[in-house]
Amino acid sequence: MSSEKLYQVSSTPFAGGFARVVRLGAMVAAVAALSLVVLTPLGMREQVNLSGILFVVALLVSRSRRRVSTLMLMVMAITMSARYLVWRISATMSVGSFDFLLSAAMLLAELYAFLILALGYFQISRPVVRKPLALPADVKNWPAVDVLIPTYNEPLEVVRATVLAAQALDWPQEKLRIFVLDDGNREDFQRFTKEAGVGYFSRRDNRGAKAGNINAALARTDAPFVAIFDCDHIPTRSFLQLTMGWMVKDHKLAMVQTPHHFYSPDPLERNLHIFKTFPNEGYLFYGLIQPGNDLWNAVFFCGSCAVIRRAALLEVGGIAEETVTEDAHTALRMHRRGWRTAFLGVRQAGGLATESLSGHIRQRVRWARGMVQILRVDNPLFGPGLTWPQRLCYLNGLLHFLSGIPRLVFLTAPLVFLLFNAHIFAAAPLMVLSYALPHLTFTLMATSRIQGSFRRSFWGELYETVLSVYIILPTVLALINPRLGSFNVTAKGGLIARSYFDWRIAMPFLVLFGLNLTGIAAGLWSAGTGRQQPDAVLINVCWAVYNLVILSAAIAAAFEHRQRRRHARIALNHPAIVERSYGYPIACELNDLSLSGASLCHVGDHIECNEALHLTLRLGEESLPLPARVVSAGSGVLRLELATLSPERERFLVRALFCRADAWIRWADDRAPDQPVRSFLGIWLCGLRGMAQLLISSTAQRRYT
Repeated sequence: MSSEKLYQVSSTPFAGGFARVVRLGAMVAAVAALSLVVLTPLGMREQVNLSGILFVVALLVSRSRRRVSTLMLMVMAITMSARYLVWRISATMSVGSFDFLLSAAMLLAELYAFLILALGYFQISRPVVRKPLALPADVKNWPAVDVLIPTYNEPLEVVRATVLAAQALDWPQEKLRIFVLDDGNREDFQRFTKEAGVGYFSRRDNRGAKAGNINAALARTDAPFVAIFDCDHIPTRSFLQLTMGWMVKDHKLAMVQTPHHFYSPDPLERNLHIFKTFPNEGYLFYGLIQPGNDLWNAVFFCGSCAVIRRAALLEVGGIAEETVTEDAHTALRMHRRGWRTAFLGVRQAGGLATESLSGHIRQRVRWARGMVQILRVDNPLFGPGLTWPQRLCYLNGLLHFLSGIPRLVFLTAPLVFLLFNAHIFAAAPLMVLSYALPHLTFTLMATSRIQGSFRRSFWGELYETVLSVYIILPTVLALINPRLGSFNVTAKGGLIARSYFDWRIAMPFLVLFGLNLTGIAAGLWSAGTGRQQPDAVLINVCWAVYNLVILSAAIAAAFEHRQRRRHARIALNHPAIVERSYGYPIACELNDLSLSGASLCHVGDHIECNEALHLTLRLGEESLPLPARVVSAGSGVLRLELATLSPERERFLVRALFCRADAWIRWADDRAPDQPVRSFLGIWLCGLRGMAQLLISSTAQRRYT
């Protein structure tokens, strides 16, 4: 029933041709008025007055939480940014050859940022909040599903929980088949899958990497639907029941994607101590961008936590193997063939984030290279089958990873004046402020309003800065030759034996920090000696100080903290019982739990370290004692190390920890809304703490060498 509307959009009060004429006339009038605002040249006083009036309007508009108010803020931000760029092009380009080159480089970086801003606003202009659809009442009408779990070099300890959780999916067992796709050809994996009662596939070679692995499995399976999970993404029991309703309802729906949720901190969250305090970069993509894509039928496949219709995959030749971001490329191909995709924003799986900053950067470099490869070999702006909204959504996703050079330009631009007395802006300093400050202020206001629940102000600059230097060369090479490079697997489940500072990763940030610090000193000296205009120096010094704050936080993120636990602990407030070898059972409350340990609040008898006992958890009507050893006990907190579990107990613990339908629903949803000043102070404090730590550790190292 492809003609049925699967979600509702607001209806227009007009009907027929008259309504179209009215809408067209309103659009022409609005574009004409905005063009007049953007293109009209003004002196500094008039520019300040215009900006002040619009700022007051923006403050009044922002008091309302209605979507029309958000759209008005977006329009004002785009208008003032466009006005700034028109002024930049027409009135500020330096005429000297060296100055002109520098000014042009800065202008190109600004044009790139404006393009990403405009595309992003379009992409998320009206996010779709999609709800699960009910399946047929008779389970006999539920379709068969093959669950594919590809793996290459990940340890079996990581994969076991995913397989056991997949076996616990609420789906008719005769219609559910699970396969481990082992590109590592490991005997212990084959032995485990046989014991667990799931399928095992391996290949003679690794052609096509993950995409080739999945395609080989598609040739050996036949269910009409395929659910794909990375080997560390552990599904909840309700995954199929929540996603398959849409697939059964709409026969032209190729895929339902759900969020990638990580229950362990990524390197920036762990090293900057912001886990569950500030949203990580994934929250923006899965909380806002994918729902925005859903309006335009442009939801990306993200490689995991998705269910896909086999017919759609076969029509496009399987998972795309030409690029290293096979997931997004496959979705693009399905969209070209007229298939629809959907995003269900309910967390239905939990996975492991990368352990180290170097691993995090390697993963993002692969993403960046792959997206640029798609830009070269299957550019969404060209070729058949896509609507223009789809083309723009894909274009924004691909261009996002070209941010390395523009970010580097912004990090070094004030040094051009402070160190070399070159002029990027051929204009009076106060005139620059009168145009640049409104552009930045309105953009900050609109972006904070739109993204505030999913990303804090200024943290996007930090994430981009961490990646900037490292993605420049791979993306440039991919633009030149998209066939260069190979697929690299992101390591998961590792340990960090000791805390250390990653000098190799941090070196570009340290160099940029030193250059900006030198520029500030040189500028203050020049202003003090009358060699340069004080107002021009002040503007560039403030810019360099902002760079120092961002760079100091990037440096702080290179402090890798020791990770000794084999499994990440998950906060879990749940009643439990501790049973000792003698005495009465002790009622406790879980603080956190993992596959190898637990922390509990308890009141009662004194418990000795190393004492052997049993931790009993209840899951519905089922309960099972887990053997454990006391690691520490004191101040009402009991810390346990779980013993090696039998297969039955391991299955029970996986279901209790990961498979509950509500396991991740309320994860960190109680964060305070974005406050730009507080957000900036948070980055500043992270940077100060990191620089102090670097100074202390460097001093201590010199003392003992």
